[in-house]
Amino acid sequence: MASALKNLSRYNDSEIPDAAALSFGIVVAEWNAHITHALYEGCYDTLLRHGAKAENIHTVQVPGSFELPAGARILNGQKNLDAVICLGCVIKGETNHNEYINQAVAQGLVNLSIATGKPFIFGVLTPNDEQQALDRAGGKHGNKGVEAAVTAIRMAALKRGVSEGKKKIGF
Repeated sequence: MASALKNLSRYNDSEIPDAAALSFGIVVAEWNAHITHALYEGCYDTLLRHGAKAENIHTVQVPGSFELPAGARILNGQKNLDAVICLGCVIKGETNHNEYINQAVAQGLVNLSIATGKPFIFGVLTPNDEQQALDRAGGKHGNKGVEAAVTAIRMAALKRGVSEGKKKIGF
């Protein structure tokens, strides 16, 4: 669903599991820092709001969005994490560079998720221009960092529940 139709920061609090026992990694791209740091603030605050302990949230920065999968793999290898959230922003610009970067990041995070069995969350904005990015980093469409944090909590809790034999769906 397009973020123009759904605010990225709105969700039902009652549907979010308690994150107190979970550990998270956050990998933030430095490129477009004024945008990615706003995503980070929304993400970090949301994790805390749902019970995650500050000492269980581990953050690293990488130069750009292209480096997010490598940074996520490194951080995951150093810490015992339940989920890794990757935050970046690739603005379209005048060339097709955005297509190559976005595809590589998405595929890299999918590969990490499949290989490790852990959730690696794609919190990368892919706007056509800077204003669209700002609108999705705390502006009129909410904050993609909030959405990424909620996704990480839900997926980490799902993995824990499945691993512990809880809440099976019937297949």
